[in-house]
Amino acid sequence: MRSQSILPSLLLSLALPVCLTAQEKKPDKPDTPPAEKTEGKEGEKKEPKKPDADKPVVTSGTVTIGGKEIAYEAKAGTLPILKPDGKPSAQVFYVAYTMKDVKDAATRPVTFCFNGGPGSSSVWLHLGAFGPKRVDLPADGLTPPLPPGGLVNNEFSLLDVTDLVFIDPVNTGFSRAEDPKNLSEFLGVQEDIASVGEFMRLWVTREERWRSPKFIAGESYGGIRGGGLAEHLQQRHRMYLNGIVIVSGLLDYATLMSAPLNDVPYEVLLPALTATAHYHKKLPADLQADFKKAVAESRAFAFGDYASALLKGSDLTAAEREVVVKKLARLTGLEPKLIEEQELRIDSGVFREMLLRKEKLVLGAYDGRVTGRDGDESENHPQIEPFMRVVGSIAAASMNAYLREELLFEKDLPYEVLAPQPNWNHGKGNSYTSVSGQLAEAIKQNPHLRVLALLGWRDLVTPPDNMRLSVRQMHLPDELRGNIEFAEYESGHMMYTNRPDMEKMHADIAAFMAKALK
Repeated sequence: MRSQSILPSLLLSLALPVCLTAQEKKPDKPDTPPAEKTEGKEGEKKEPKKPDADKPVVTSGTVTIGGKEIAYEAKAGTLPILKPDGKPSAQVFYVAYTMKDVKDAATRPVTFCFNGGPGSSSVWLHLGAFGPKRVDLPADGLTPPLPPGGLVNNEFSLLDVTDLVFIDPVNTGFSRAEDPKNLSEFLGVQEDIASVGEFMRLWVTREERWRSPKFIAGESYGGIRGGGLAEHLQQRHRMYLNGIVIVSGLLDYATLMSAPLNDVPYEVLLPALTATAHYHKKLPADLQADFKKAVAESRAFAFGDYASALLKGSDLTAAEREVVVKKLARLTGLEPKLIEEQELRIDSGVFREMLLRKEKLVLGAYDGRVTGRDGDESENHPQIEPFMRVVGSIAAASMNAYLREELLFEKDLPYEVLAPQPNWNHGKGNSYTSVSGQLAEAIKQNPHLRVLALLGWRDLVTPPDNMRLSVRQMHLPDELRGNIEFAEYESGHMMYTNRPDMEKMHADIAAFMAKALK
């Protein structure tokens, strides 16, 4: 019998991490506002000071991107989420980087960044992809570094094209509800969108950035948050975005979570299985020789004969079933017998466990290029996630050290990198969470809004075709379909852990923003 899919449990921790190497100039000595300066004898090292509420700690630094040195100001602090009566209901932690010596802030874009989960802080996009510092990982993103890891200047930071604000949603990072008993007010699809939207409103108000071009960048569940925010910001605050960058994201849970009458997740996963089997050289010679041909054949089958066969159910004849089994074996590298046992439905866990069974290796979910040994061949799902071993042990140490030692932000609370979100409210009714309709409405109301979806071919958590299917099914007029574009990468969910992908990602996003601002 087919095993139960592990996608729902994986979705509870959709977000991960970090990158490469290169030495840059050390940050300048911190410039601390008068209220935050610390006393001490000349030459004595200044200690971090616990910031007052609503007063960020300010430091300065430089980063070299594309051969050009950029001086920036960093602010680390919290902003309140305000109730209708003006009283705070939560404090949201953020780190903002703004380029110095900008004559007119109205000409300088600002991008609000967050990860997913729900339950993830923004550490992954912050120290993995976009910020001026990044975690130092091997260039291929396949080998774990020696803990606790270290930070290097990020030559692929987006600070050359946009200011950056990294947001930790309530109950992640240092962000907390004022009254823990009211935490449920923030733990839900629409609740989360509203609170992040309120943070953005207050930040642009206090920083006098209403006239600046505005972008959102969200990873994984951040696609749900970002897609919903686009419409919410327009309706609630009359704030119109210029663009959204969705990193390995989703807009519709129906593309990822199977059910007795929903086989779509198996269809959207198949091309990624083919791409991953190709990486491990498990495809027939003709497909192995041509990656584009392999993926095109897999995609055509997934949304053609395969989808039709799954819809037929028991009406599928024995001869038709045999054809499907042979085709799936050709496109996945798995044994026909296993495909039969799984009732033609190959989920990520079975594939990760069985593709390299002869080599006694299992694949990573977030990046199917990564392998590991779990030592248990009695199961047909992996007992470990090898990719987590590449990055999981260093993210918390890097972030805690960076906040306290370089940004000089001190807080006794634990920084929650990945926090459980109890009883997340997906909304009323017996339906899948979806924001594709909200995003479509936002684009129709704001035809200048553009969307860039970044897709990793070896992402077995949010496979590329989940986004492509959502976009195909969106109710948009033909003249606005070009507002949404895609960029593909060789690695997985955190494509920025692979140096060539990270370099391409910077170029893709920079070009996207330039187009959105024309």
